[in-house]
Parts: sequence; structure tokens; C-alpha cells
Amino acid sequence: MKKKQKITERINAISDMAAGKSSLQQVLDQLAQSAATLSNVTASSIRLLSDDGKSLEMKSTYGLSEDYRNKGPVTLDDPVIGEVFKGKEIIVDDMRVDSRVVYKEAAAAENIVSQLSVPLRFQEKVIGVLRLYSTNPKNFGDENVAMARLIASQCAISITNAKLYAAALRGIKINEQMKLAGVVQRRMLPQKTPNMQGFGIAAAYKPCYNVGGDLYDFIQINDDIFAVVIADVMGKGLPAAIMMSMFRGWLKAYTAMLTDCNEHDIQRLIVRLNRMICRECEVGEFVTLCFAVVNRKEMSVSYCSCGHDPTYMIRDKKITELNKGGLILGVEPDAQYEVETVALEPGDVLLFYTDGLVDAENFEGKLWGRKPFLDILSKYDNWSAEVTVGTILAYRRRFTGIAPQADDTTIVCVRVKAE
Repeated sequence: MKKKQKITERINAISDMAAGKSSLQQVLDQLAQSAATLSNVTASSIRLLSDDGKSLEMKSTYGLSEDYRNKGPVTLDDPVIGEVFKGKEIIVDDMRVDSRVVYKEAAAAENIVSQLSVPLRFQEKVIGVLRLYSTNPKNFGDENVAMARLIASQCAISITNAKLYAAALRGIKINEQMKLAGVVQRRMLPQKTPNMQGFGIAAAYKPCYNVGGDLYDFIQINDDIFAVVIADVMGKGLPAAIMMSMFRGWLKAYTAMLTDCNEHDIQRLIVRLNRMICRECEVGEFVTLCFAVVNRKEMSVSYCSCGHDPTYMIRDKKITELNKGGLILGVEPDAQYEVETVALEPGDVLLFYTDGLVDAENFEGKLWGRKPFLDILSKYDNWSAEVTVGTILAYRRRFTGIAPQADDTTIVCVRVKAE
């Protein structure tokens, strides 16, 4: 009775490992010891299937020497292992003479004679092998097999749980790194919009992950001139964010060289940026960009759109598409770009955005699209820049609900105040 109670307690202890938060190696070592102790045998070992599924890696042993642990590779071609992976429990009565045993000399040197191999099975899939060893021949019978099967089933659960726990910990670390990268990226975005007399400016940025590939910025050139930058890296997550931070650095450096900010200056800046991206970035990394220079003194905006969604200008409820420019940046190092200058009038509104705004989806997978966006702009009624941005996002939210989005969204509104 006491022996049965002791066995029950140890089986329960193995079960507790399945709910525990120990490392995988700790679990394996405890399981190997418990398996040998519960079965009252000399030694035990646990091998798990390798990542490539071709061999079994020794993960833990109890009562075996280092020499035996490292005796040689064990693959699925091993006669005993092959049968175990078919779901069978295999008994070897005498390892010294059984033709199925590959390492007879190693077994003799270790003084182990009989062997019981049991599959470690999780959700009908064999993930490894539990082996029990005895110094006596013909040591294992039906009772031993039943006990080993019970132990193996609990072992498989505990091992799988430990693997999942380890993966969760790695996920937490990665998530923490992504959150930190997101904080760094958000700090690179403008903390406030520029205070330019005669203009109202508002912006919103909504990443679909912790970090993303959208960028917007305001660059004050002098008291009368400021630049609006909006860009989108082809890609999402951390790689896109790293690429965008590099691009932002190049943009700041080249913009600092601007003097008059005329069309020629803007064109030269875009050409330099494109060549830098072509030279420094990996194949498949591209950037869409709209670079616009607003001149308060001359009441004009000079812009270049590089494969980016068109900027819209609203004047007296009439919508004009500003789409002059050229290729997306990073495709052709010798690409040429066109810059257009448009006169501004009091009450004009300029709307810059990334494609995540119009490509937003609802739970049915339907796109919000450009038409509803333009319908809202056609209703524009002398709203402030902040109200304009908020209204657009509110209408889009009505369409998408709380459906998760696959792309970042950025929107910038510049309004020329009415006299």
C-alpha cells in the first residue's frame, strides 16, 4: 500500500511539472531521474527529435556515464528507434547479443544489459523516446511497460509545456524589444506641430504594430518656410522602423543644406535621397515620399511626390490632386523627379496621408477606399486642421470598427487660415 502511495505521489510530481514554470532542461533532468526511480532501474535517458526530424538528440540522462551519452548518433534508421516511432514499446532482453542494438560495446562497458524504449507522445505525435536500463537481463515485463507508458505520457506533456513556456519567455523578450523600438520611433515623430502664423497644422499617426514604416515630420527652414514630409517604407515592424530611422537621418542632413528651397533645390534633395537609398538599402527596400515646402511669404507650396499617394488640395469645396513627382525611392539610382509649385489662397487645405488610411479593412475584408475619403473632403466646411483630421479618422473608424489593420496610417493637414 505504501509503495503504491509512493508511486502515486511521484506520478503526481511529474504531473506538477506540466503546470510548472521550470526551464526545459530542469524539467528533462527531473523527468529522467523520476523515470528511473519510479521504475526501480539503474538508469534512464530522454532523447528528443531534432529540429530537422532526422535524428534523436540526447537531452538528459540519469545513472549513465558521459562516455555512454556521447557514444554516437541515434537516428530514425536505428531498428529499435524506428519501431518506437511507430508507437510501439520495445523491450531488449540482452543488449550484448541483440542484433537490433547498434552500440553493443558501449552497453557492455556501461554494464547495462536490458532496455525498455517507450515513445514520448503528445497529441498522437511522437516527439522523443524515454529509455530505461537495467543491469539484469530480461528485467522488463508487462507491468514495467505499463508503468513506463504512464510515465512517458506525463513526460511528454511536461516537456511540451516547458518548450511552450520557453517560447513564451522569448516572445515576451521580443515583445519588450519591439515596445522599446516603438517608443524610440515615436520619439522621432514631431512632439508638436509647427506654430506658423497664418497656418493651422494637425497630424495623426496610428501604427498597426508597436513599430512601423510610416514617417511624418515638419522641418522649419526659416521664419517664412517650412517643409512637410510624409513617407512610407515598404515593409512593417522592426525592419521597416530601422529603415525609416535611417531615412529620417539622411533627410534631415540633406534638408539642412537647402538654401532658397526653390524647385531646383527640392529636386536636387530628392535625387540625393534616391541615390542614397539605392546604394545603402537592401534589395526590395523602397520608400514612398511626398516632400512639400510651404512658403508663407510667397503663399505657395512646392512639392514632389515619389510614388506616394497623391496630396489633395481643397479650395472652395473643389478637390485638386497634386501628383507631380516620379518613381518610388530606391528603384532606379538615376531616376529624375519633377517638382511643381502651386499658389495658395486663404482657406486652402492640403491633405497628406499614407496608403494605410484608404486601405483600411473592416471585419468582412472590405476596403474603406478612396471614394469615402474624397466624399468627406467634399463636405469640408471651413473646419480647423484638427477637426479635419479627427473627422476623417472618425468616419473611417465607423467603417472598420475594431478590426485590426495590416498597415500603418498617417495623415497630415495644413490649412491656410482665412483672412
